[in-house]
This record gives sequence, structure tokens and C-alpha cells, in this order.
Amino acid sequence: MTDLMTALALVLVIEGLAWAAFPEAMKRMMAQVLVMPPDLLRGIGLFMAILGLGGVWLARSAL
Repeated sequence: MTDLMTALALVLVIEGLAWAAFPEAMKRMMAQVLVMPPDLLRGIGLFMAILGLGGVWLARSAL
């Protein structure tokens, strides 16, 4: 459970840094996301989830 909370906290840190460092670029990106079709967003989300799972697997297997 500690690992899950740490991972969620790191997501917030990364998101917060992106918004703090590049607010205009983030606003433009969000505007582009709003016009994307749902199927494309679903595919991107699935790809990112698989990529993240692979990263976690690699990190855990290296230890």
C-alpha cells in the first residue's frame, strides 16, 4: 500500500511541476485533448498504462 501511495504522490509532483513550469503549453495541450476522439484517447491511455507497467516491471526486476 505504501508503494501505491508513493506512486500517486509522484504523479501529483510531476503533474504539478509541468503545470508550474509550462502553464501555457499545458493549456494548449488540454485544448488539443478536448477535440480528440474518445477512441484515440482510450488507445493513448492504454498504451501509456502498458508502458508504465513495463517500467515498473523493469524497475522491480532490476532490484
